[in-house]
Amino acid sequence: MVTELELKQMVQQILTEMSGKDGGAPKGSPAAAQCVACDDGDGLPDLTEIDLRRHCLVPNPANREALMAMKLTTPSRIGVWRAGPRYMTETLLRFRADHAAAQDAVFTNVSDEFLEANKLETVQTECTSKDQFLTRPDLGRQFGQESRDAIKRIAGQSPKVVIYIADGLSSTAVMTNAIDTLKAIEQGLDRNGIKIAKPFFVKYGRVPAMDVVSEVTGADVVCTLIGERPGLVTAESMSAYMAYKATVGMPEAKRTVVSNIHAGGTPAVEAGGYIADIIKLMLEKKISGIDLKL
Repeated sequence: MVTELELKQMVQQILTEMSGKDGGAPKGSPAAAQCVACDDGDGLPDLTEIDLRRHCLVPNPANREALMAMKLTTPSRIGVWRAGPRYMTETLLRFRADHAAAQDAVFTNVSDEFLEANKLETVQTECTSKDQFLTRPDLGRQFGQESRDAIKRIAGQSPKVVIYIADGLSSTAVMTNAIDTLKAIEQGLDRNGIKIAKPFFVKYGRVPAMDVVSEVTGADVVCTLIGERPGLVTAESMSAYMAYKATVGMPEAKRTVVSNIHAGGTPAVEAGGYIADIIKLMLEKKISGIDLKL
């Protein structure tokens, strides 16, 4: 049986090989592998801290510079090498770590601390649990009468713009990006003299829940900042869905979306400024979705 010490030594050896110390590119060269794994002295290093795009796993590649240049153009797992027909150990460990992060993003709830710190009142859809939210998408689009009354009370009478946050399929994405995006939207709209209703949080919310919010509040434009379905590249990606005068049952083509809001995609602040410009254009043109030319 492998002891804990032997396991640590094995992982340390793998990380040493990953860092390019054995047969890697010269230190300081663009092609050199950059190992940034962290070890607090008590636990194992965090493999997720390694940037795969800057890490060469192919031993003695014919053209290292071309390989590394190609890896920098995509977050996909290319050039991971193999041991016979199997993945290398570090590749498998990283895959499992990223898969675990994606699962956590789906099954974790947005924390009460996050909601309290940002003064976000919670409104819940007809879903009563995370399991029901995942298995009954239809309930994540509906609100009971109590929740409808709460939305109307929070947003006020016929606001011009309503922006709210929903957990969607990644609570991690919301807690990482939503507030910075929201603040940038508010600043962008405020410069154009456009006021928004008080933001709130929708628990167990799907995208079409915004149609109910639109009908209940009578807002001209509704925008929801919602967690995207996580993948193995990132579990922190958020989207913004917007619609002018949305109604329940309307075609999906009536929505305008800004997606991939995260550190490796469109940064939150940059996305917020762009979303503010889109909302302003929606109010001017009185349309959204594929009819709105951006």
